[in-house]
Amino acid sequence: MQVHLIDGTYELFRHHMGLPSEVAATSRAAATRGVLRSVCDLLEGGATHVGVACDTVIESFRNDLWPGYKTGDGIEPALKDQFPVVERALEAMGVTVWGMVELEADDALATAAARAAADPAVERVVICTPDKDLAQCVAGTRVVQLDRRAAAIRDEDGVRERFGVPPGSIPDYLALVGDSADGFPGLPGWGAKSAAAVLARWGAIEAIPADPGEWDVTVRGAARLSAVLEEGREAAALFKVLATLRQDAAGVLEDGPASLEWTGPGDGFEDVCAELDAPELPARAAAIRGS
Repeated sequence: MQVHLIDGTYELFRHHMGLPSEVAATSRAAATRGVLRSVCDLLEGGATHVGVACDTVIESFRNDLWPGYKTGDGIEPALKDQFPVVERALEAMGVTVWGMVELEADDALATAAARAAADPAVERVVICTPDKDLAQCVAGTRVVQLDRRAAAIRDEDGVRERFGVPPGSIPDYLALVGDSADGFPGLPGWGAKSAAAVLARWGAIEAIPADPGEWDVTVRGAARLSAVLEEGREAAALFKVLATLRQDAAGVLEDGPASLEWTGPGDGFEDVCAELDAPELPARAAAIRGS
């Protein structure tokens, strides 16, 4: 079997941002309809075992570690109101949903990817998001990322090509360069090229020599970057914790990958679709199931 893991929060934001501004500002259903149709597209394309991770709230344990970490502040009310709606709609559709509160949706995806990949019955795990955070979960060609908008699959070689480091070094890479989407800045002066060059050589921040004279890779401004790193190692260690996805999310794929098999919508799906003004979806879901 193949396992498809979907970032429900990313999908909700993606469909919301794709709406005309006047619809996005007022509709409490349009983005959710987009997510359901997107899942139908995936099922029509042959996906059989599907799990969706959602942020029930934006805040997580990481907010206690770093005050600047992303929050739900500033999210448009029309979008924020759909967080519980999309979870309920997906569950009615018969799809496995993991709603995250203490952890994040990305942690649920990382947990599901690791647990699915450990099952010999699983041929491949496909993480359906282009989010760079999830690149750390990629493993060879067995666990891959799928950017559905670009119809592009990124395996381990693709991660190296994109970031210049292997998947296991992605948290270190993000700790150095920062992640504006998650709200932590990285270390001053460290950019994508310098971080990639150093981490391609040593793999982890902890292994980077304190003395730049020991750096046997060519990095512009090595002395300055080394000084910044030595002064900021405590901050870098914290940022690495923020960037490292957890693989121990409770309730995620604890019954094994076979539990993700989609067997069709539940009895309440028609009512949910009526609420969302998506009357075509029940027949579409039934046709997918029938095929």
